[in-house]
Amino acid sequence: MKPKLYIAHLSGGKDSTAMLLRLLEEKRPLDLIIYCDTGLEFPQLYEHLNKLEEYIQAPVIRLRAEKSFEYYFYEYTPKRRNPKLNKYYGMSWPGPRNRWCTAMLKTRVASRYLARLKKEYEVIEYIGIAADEPRRLRDACYPLAEWGMTEKDCLDYCYSKGFDWGGLYQIFRRVSCWCCPLQGLDELRRLHEYFPHLWNKLTMLDRNSWRRFRADYSVPQLAMRFDYEKRRIENGQSIRSREFYRELKAILNSSFSEDGKRYAFRSLSYMPEVSDGSYQNQKDMQEYKDAGQIGQKQRRRLPKRKLRGRKRLYIRVRRS
Repeated sequence: MKPKLYIAHLSGGKDSTAMLLRLLEEKRPLDLIIYCDTGLEFPQLYEHLNKLEEYIQAPVIRLRAEKSFEYYFYEYTPKRRNPKLNKYYGMSWPGPRNRWCTAMLKTRVASRYLARLKKEYEVIEYIGIAADEPRRLRDACYPLAEWGMTEKDCLDYCYSKGFDWGGLYQIFRRVSCWCCPLQGLDELRRLHEYFPHLWNKLTMLDRNSWRRFRADYSVPQLAMRFDYEKRRIENGQSIRSREFYRELKAILNSSFSEDGKRYAFRSLSYMPEVSDGSYQNQKDMQEYKDAGQIGQKQRRRLPKRKLRGRKRLYIRVRRS
């Protein structure tokens, strides 16, 4: 029978930090603490990890992928399901259906490390998912759910222990990778306001990517939107009205023309910029639409054929 090995997964955020601190407080068995470093965390989070190690007087094993985010972003080209995309290099920005960054920089790295340990030990993993996230619970050990600790409880508990992440949680709801395109507009707006040096890095990544940052905005377009919002707020105007969106669309239409360096904004359809600074032709744009990368959101409508049939049925009933 293999000996047991207890491992805590640490992301550096409030939930996993609270889990680790309480595990040690309750003197639960714990042998290793592992953290997967993507290289894309806020500087304050790395400072938090150093402070945490000093507080618990135990090392945090920092795992990193052999290749960096930039390598996968710019160079790594997998076999694609859509052959029309084979002409593009790199993975570019991740999306809701392809979170390659999580797979390449976290999941695979941790899995390979644990696979070696599982040859000699029965590994018990502690995972820090809060009690108010039941949909994320799987077959593992979730101490926070066991203790009934919500996300708010975790943050308050960490604050009580002297951990504040340099004020990050006063700005953001979550403190994961700063360049994640899956963030909401509110998070990106705060990144643009409070971390201009990181925003500049984000702009450079987007400028050299063949896929746009988000389905609705490129990074330069987001910057223009946020600046326009700020001006309207200073003038006491709404940033939620139809007038705002109408004027924003007009501004983006006039500012993002085919100038060789920016995206074209055309009625919610976008033509992405390629690495050499030129714009792709209409055929390439259609290929992007076919790949599901860009294009208008299609409204669900009742097919005309069925609608006509219902009308005819209604007329027949009336006539009878």
